[in-house]
Amino acid sequence: MNPREKPSVAIGPGAIAGFDAVIDTRSPAEFAEDHVPGAVNYPVLSNEERARVGTDYKQRSPFEAKKLGAALVARNIARHIEQSLMDKPRNWRPLVYCWRGGKRSGAMAHILREIGWEAKTLEGGYRAYRRHVVERLASLPAAFDFRVIHGVTGSGKSRLLQSLRSAGAQVLDLEDLAAHRGSVLGNLPERPQPSQKLFESRLLAELEQLDASKPVYVEGESRKIGQVQVPEALITRMRASECVLLETAREARVALLLDEYRHFFADLPALNLQLDCLVALHGRERIGEWKAMAARGEWPALVARLLEEHYDPAYRRSAPTNFPKLAQARRVTVASPDPAAFDAAARAVLSAADEAVAA
Repeated sequence: MNPREKPSVAIGPGAIAGFDAVIDTRSPAEFAEDHVPGAVNYPVLSNEERARVGTDYKQRSPFEAKKLGAALVARNIARHIEQSLMDKPRNWRPLVYCWRGGKRSGAMAHILREIGWEAKTLEGGYRAYRRHVVERLASLPAAFDFRVIHGVTGSGKSRLLQSLRSAGAQVLDLEDLAAHRGSVLGNLPERPQPSQKLFESRLLAELEQLDASKPVYVEGESRKIGQVQVPEALITRMRASECVLLETAREARVALLLDEYRHFFADLPALNLQLDCLVALHGRERIGEWKAMAARGEWPALVARLLEEHYDPAYRRSAPTNFPKLAQARRVTVASPDPAAFDAAARAVLSAADEAVAA
């Protein structure tokens, strides 16, 4: 192959999936903000090195910057080959990309091709991929028949989704993709939220795996899940969809939330910080009462008060307005927090759906 050739592949259905690996040659900071799902980061310039080259370009000259960049890129590519690629077989086919599909990915792909691998670059690089994500998320949600799982906070909607998936149903778990449970106390300490762009990349990857000829179960969400926003086309489609209302006993709801909030038991400052976000809604006196209950370790009583005084009223205000078909929702009940109870509820949901199709 002529070393001047730069075989590339345009983004399209199945194009990226057709490769053995997707290699992102951008800096670790660029990769952390967003990347093609499943890609590995083999940066040809580190964060610091990229800044050094940029400084040389501005303060010295493009020529001096290119010399420095070439030395750093060559050294880093050699390290990646030695540390990560020596075990790859002759027929290994990687797809390589950088910001614009230019020098960084071109340098890596050229060396990989010289070794003998059929390496290709992503036409237009990450920028083209990002445009693809935005365009697809504006149109793809309309193709699906969503069934929206509703219920007050603590009713176990995410657990019902898990049981539905185990029973063979198609599920889109937005809270898992967002690494957040959606409520004011919904952050996951062991999983920081992705950036908005990375959330959208992961969301599109999930949607593209779904079969549009079959129903997709999804939890009824607000426009924002923590700090990330659900794309407009998806939230619009969800709000026009059929609903399933999960009704869970109060004692079971308290037990479920005690399990979900257990990380706050050992971190009162973090809990108090989150409760302070509700001062404008409830006033300092009520927030002070909640904090005092937490300080005394009265966790079941605190959770019960949060449900009664904050979560349930908020749900009653917003859900019927945002989801007009909620009034006609099929209802399914759960009496305990046991996994078996949610498995039974999932079977009931799917059985009712089958009966509706048969009718």
